[in-house]
Amino acid sequence: MTKYELSIIANRRPETLERLLRVVRHRGFEVVTLQTELLEDQIKLQLQVQSTRAIDLLKNQLAKLYDVVTLN
Repeated sequence: MTKYELSIIANRRPETLERLLRVVRHRGFEVVTLQTELLEDQIKLQLQVQSTRAIDLLKNQLAKLYDVVTLN
Protein backbone atom coordinates (compact mmCIF):
# COMPACT_ATOMS: atom_id res chain seq x y z
CA MET A 1 0.00 0.00 0.00
CA THR A 2 1.07 3.53 -0.74
CA LYS A 3 0.84 6.31 1.86
CA TYR A 4 -0.31 9.81 0.93
CA GLU A 5 -0.50 13.07 2.89
CA LEU A 6 -3.31 15.59 2.54
CA SER A 7 -3.72 19.06 3.98
CA ILE A 8 -7.31 20.24 4.16
CA ILE A 9 -8.91 23.46 5.34
CA ALA A 10 -12.68 23.26 5.68
CA ASN A 11 -15.51 25.26 7.17
CA ARG A 12 -15.97 24.52 10.87
CA ARG A 13 -19.30 22.74 11.15
CA PRO A 14 -20.34 19.80 13.35
CA GLU A 15 -20.70 17.39 10.41
CA THR A 16 -17.58 18.34 8.41
CA LEU A 17 -15.12 15.84 9.91
CA GLU A 18 -17.64 13.01 9.65
CA ARG A 19 -18.25 13.74 5.95
CA LEU A 20 -14.54 13.88 5.17
CA LEU A 21 -13.85 10.57 6.89
CA ARG A 22 -16.83 8.91 5.21
CA VAL A 23 -15.51 9.89 1.77
CA VAL A 24 -12.06 8.54 2.68
CA ARG A 25 -13.56 5.20 3.69
CA HIS A 26 -15.97 4.92 0.76
CA ARG A 27 -13.15 5.55 -1.73
CA GLY A 28 -11.12 2.65 -0.33
CA PHE A 29 -8.55 4.55 1.71
CA GLU A 30 -7.49 3.93 5.30
CA VAL A 31 -6.60 6.73 7.73
CA VAL A 32 -3.10 6.28 9.17
CA THR A 33 -2.82 9.57 11.06
CA LEU A 34 -5.16 12.49 11.60
CA GLN A 35 -4.20 15.83 13.13
CA THR A 36 -6.72 18.64 13.53
CA GLU A 37 -6.51 22.27 14.52
CA LEU A 38 -9.52 24.46 15.16
CA LEU A 39 -9.30 27.92 13.67
CA GLU A 40 -11.83 30.70 14.22
CA ASP A 41 -14.43 29.53 11.71
CA GLN A 42 -12.49 26.74 9.97
CA ILE A 43 -10.82 23.46 10.74
CA LYS A 44 -7.35 22.50 9.51
CA LEU A 45 -6.65 18.80 8.97
CA GLN A 46 -3.39 17.01 8.28
CA LEU A 47 -4.32 13.57 7.08
CA GLN A 48 -2.17 10.59 6.16
CA VAL A 49 -3.99 7.84 4.29
CA GLN A 50 -2.96 4.61 2.62
CA SER A 51 -4.40 2.56 -0.21
CA THR A 52 -3.57 0.66 -3.36
CA ARG A 53 -5.74 3.17 -5.25
CA ALA A 54 -4.58 6.42 -6.87
CA ILE A 55 -4.80 9.50 -4.65
CA ASP A 56 -6.50 11.53 -7.40
CA LEU A 57 -9.63 9.41 -6.91
CA LEU A 58 -9.86 10.61 -3.31
CA LYS A 59 -8.81 14.21 -3.97
CA ASN A 60 -11.47 14.68 -6.64
CA GLN A 61 -14.21 13.49 -4.29
CA LEU A 62 -13.01 15.53 -1.31
CA ALA A 63 -12.84 18.68 -3.44
CA LYS A 64 -16.54 18.26 -4.25
CA LEU A 65 -17.56 18.55 -0.60
CA TYR A 66 -19.31 21.84 0.12
CA ASP A 67 -17.30 22.70 3.24
CA VAL A 68 -13.82 22.03 1.81
CA VAL A 69 -12.05 25.35 1.25
CA THR A 70 -8.56 24.16 0.23
CA LEU A 71 -7.07 20.76 -0.48
CA ASN A 72 -3.35 20.05 -1.01
